[in-house]
Amino acid sequence: MYESKFSKPITVKKFYHRVFNHFVVSTLMMIISLLIGMMGYHFFENLSWIDAFINAAMILGGMGPIEIPQTVAGKIFAGFYALYSGLIFLVAIGVIFAPIVHRMYHLFHWKEDNE
Repeated sequence: MYESKFSKPITVKKFYHRVFNHFVVSTLMMIISLLIGMMGYHFFENLSWIDAFINAAMILGGMGPIEIPQTVAGKIFAGFYALYSGLIFLVAIGVIFAPIVHRMYHLFHWKEDNE
C-alpha cells in the first residue's frame, strides 16, 4: 500500500491525495457505523429515526445514550454497539493518521543513496 523505505518518498501532491483518501475511508466507516446504530435502535427499541440517530451518534461520539434501552434485545444491542463504537473510533483515527506517521518515518529513514 505504501512505498518501501528503499524507494523515494512520494510527492507532496500525492501525499495529500493519500491523506484525503484515508479521510474518506475513515468517514465512510463512521457513516456505516452510524447507520448500523440507527437501525439497531430503530428496530430493537422502536425509536423514531431521529431519536435512533441521536442515540447512535452520541454513543459513536463517546457521549453515552440519550434514551436508556428498555427491552432486553435493546440492552444487548446497546452494549455491543457501545463496545463496537469505541473500537471503530480508534480504528478511524488510526486510518487517518497512518499516512502521516508513515511519511514521517519514511522521511526519517530514507536516504538519497537508496535510489
